[in-house]
Amino acid sequence: MSEFEGKVVVITGAGGGLGKAHALEFASRGAKVVVNDLGGAGDGTGSGDAA
Repeated sequence: MSEFEGKVVVITGAGGGLGKAHALEFASRGAKVVVNDLGGAGDGTGSGDAA
């Protein structure tokens, strides 16, 4: 059993870069991952008012 199985991880800024990498890594280790990113597009452009 992984040390992250049964755990929930919240990642902000998960649309790219380190946030995305961390989200994918935690998921691969068995964690349930909640992600958030305010950017409207994958390249960071755009915006939104919902978190």
